[in-house]
Amino acid sequence: MSDPIYCDQAATSFPKPAAVIEAVHEALSGHSASPGRSAHRYSLSASRIVFEAREVIAELMGQEDSDRVSFGLNVTQALNTALLGFLRPGDHVLTTSMEHNSVMRPLTWLAESRRIEVEAVPVPARDPVDPREFRSRLRKNTRLAVVNHASNVTGVIAPIREIKAALDGVPLLVDAAQTAGVLSLAPVLDSADILAFTGHKSLLGPTGTGGLWVRPGLEVEPLVRGGTGSRSEREEQPGFMPDALEAGTPNTHGLAGLAAGVRWILETGLDRIRAHELDLTRRFLDGLAGMDGPTWYGPESADFRVAVVSINLAGWSPSDLALALDREFGIMTRAGLHCAPRAHRGIGTFPTGTVRFSFGWFNTAGEVDRVLAAVDELARRSV
Repeated sequence: MSDPIYCDQAATSFPKPAAVIEAVHEALSGHSASPGRSAHRYSLSASRIVFEAREVIAELMGQEDSDRVSFGLNVTQALNTALLGFLRPGDHVLTTSMEHNSVMRPLTWLAESRRIEVEAVPVPARDPVDPREFRSRLRKNTRLAVVNHASNVTGVIAPIREIKAALDGVPLLVDAAQTAGVLSLAPVLDSADILAFTGHKSLLGPTGTGGLWVRPGLEVEPLVRGGTGSRSEREEQPGFMPDALEAGTPNTHGLAGLAAGVRWILETGLDRIRAHELDLTRRFLDGLAGMDGPTWYGPESADFRVAVVSINLAGWSPSDLALALDREFGIMTRAGLHCAPRAHRGIGTFPTGTVRFSFGWFNTAGEVDRVLAAVDELARRSV
């Protein structure tokens, strides 16, 4: 078997830049203390790691005030913090049919336990969501809209600016799990009121890292309360950012790796990263179009999607296809519903799902050609 090909970047990016691994090792070996809790040199070094991670994330976002960035375990925790910390009984929430379960599960729980009204705007199988669909569904009690910047199933990119304009002042929460590190977030934050991100995907950091950006003037109640190292004389959670949303000792070595990943992105350039991923996606879509057997989902043009392509192959179940790709060709993908059953219902692939190919900076055109050759060979077997 040839060298393995990792096509599961939408789940977790791999490999990581060498600087990320080195930063984690250095933090564990040289600064493994509690940040913000003490005044000794090790604690101060750990505090500096967290501060620098916050600063570099803010730089990537085009924001001057890094205090508006709070860190947590992942985008799921960040989304739960935003949803449970902002919505109140009786509120109406607009979302879309393409959302991940990290949005749909907390919204479903809120609907059942706190009388939150949830309404999902349908998204076409091939096109982005129509912003006018949001305006037509606004109510007097609409308090929030939740939209993923790009789908983890079809890769479709949502028109965030147009959606915000259609909301007539209603706050907008953006799930940037699939776009942070690939697309510029600065124009998104011109429209978003809250943005959730994760560190282990295109930001190239370790798992167990992520966070939330909250615009000035908007308050989100903490999901977790506890020690922060600040205002220790009080038994109430601090009300200022980022401490309000950062209870407990942070993942310092993980944030060291995240900061290194973001620095690598800034040095490489978002435009270069996006251009490379577009080239790979176009190559893959063009190759699929020339075959008999594959059905793929999402926008026809790579320009309107991130480097995520879900397919089905005639004669194969998604699970069997993914297994054959892995066992016979060393190609790693993800099969199934991708934690987004509503999205699969929308594109007609529920309950079996699809096989998802997702590419990143460290994938090559040669790898895409090998993937296409493997898909073509498996397609011919089913004829």
